[in-house]
Amino acid sequence: MSGNFVRNTLSAVALALAVGAGAPAVAQEEPLKVGFVYVSPIGEAGWSWQQEVGRREMVEALGDKVVTQYVEDVPEGADAERVIRDLAQQGNKLIFTTSFGYMNPTLKVAKQFPDVTFIHSTGYKTAANVGVTNSRFYEARYLAGIVAGKMTESNIIGYVGAFPIPEVLQGINAFTRGIRSVNPDAEVRVIWANSWYDPGKERDAALALLGQGADIITHHTDSTATVQAAEERGKYAVAYHSDMSRFAPNAQLVAVTHHWGDYFTDVARKVMDGTWESNMVWGGLKEGMARIEGFGPAVPEDVRALVEEKKQAIIDGTLTPFDAPVKDNTGKVVLESGSLDDDALTRMNFYVEGVAGKLPSR
Repeated sequence: MSGNFVRNTLSAVALALAVGAGAPAVAQEEPLKVGFVYVSPIGEAGWSWQQEVGRREMVEALGDKVVTQYVEDVPEGADAERVIRDLAQQGNKLIFTTSFGYMNPTLKVAKQFPDVTFIHSTGYKTAANVGVTNSRFYEARYLAGIVAGKMTESNIIGYVGAFPIPEVLQGINAFTRGIRSVNPDAEVRVIWANSWYDPGKERDAALALLGQGADIITHHTDSTATVQAAEERGKYAVAYHSDMSRFAPNAQLVAVTHHWGDYFTDVARKVMDGTWESNMVWGGLKEGMARIEGFGPAVPEDVRALVEEKKQAIIDGTLTPFDAPVKDNTGKVVLESGSLDDDALTRMNFYVEGVAGKLPSR
């Protein structure tokens, strides 16, 4: 993670909310102190921005029952461990650590502060005082793929990826399967930025994909660089994390977005009333944690209607982005029947049919 800018803020909004007495009861005399660790600058769109929107929504919902603090642009690794420990030492009793690479630092600090509740985003390890959350964004990625498959003319669609980990591969593969469900001739080409947030690298990757003939590009990175590159070159883009239409009013076809406010609020309430228990929460379209929105004017009504139809099928449970048969891009059958379960999704280590190239190793 580039950049060293770290910023702290305290905020509380005076809105009354009756909260039931919890354990320990004395803790309810003072506001719950809640800390957040963000992997990139908050900015105006992207992953950390959506986390920040969720924090603000939690404050609005709980009012003076909470006091919040955040640190942004925190690199994964030793710096993360230091920041997480510092938040715990400052008296935060609930700490959200919002990037995959914070997983082990979170677990390490959690052992030292058993009276603090930690929530880690996008990981897969829990502890007595550590829970995990993620968004089933791959569901919305599949729907965005339908849009891209219908709108492409070159049949080459570019994808700027952060790191070749299961979380990112779920998005690439679901997007590709959405594309191929309506356009079996299209292919997806991936360039890895090897960073969650590096606008320069993201832009270079986006321009390289456009140079390869892609007429639609998308990204699993944190900045607006990819959609802005498409806007500059007169091509289309699918935004990620946030609706980025104000940065690419002509380029954005649609956005795959994440929403955390209700979840943050629910966790804080449970911590305050003493009912929180360690768990793994993975919410998608049905729960409103993943959404598809921000359709651009270029998307025809019949394509929007098709997306809405498939969206409802996913919500109803009659469709998943990874229904069998599932093949990797070498032709090997990964799944013959049924659909990939959560365990398989969290261990995903292949490109599906329709993605060009070889998956790099980590």
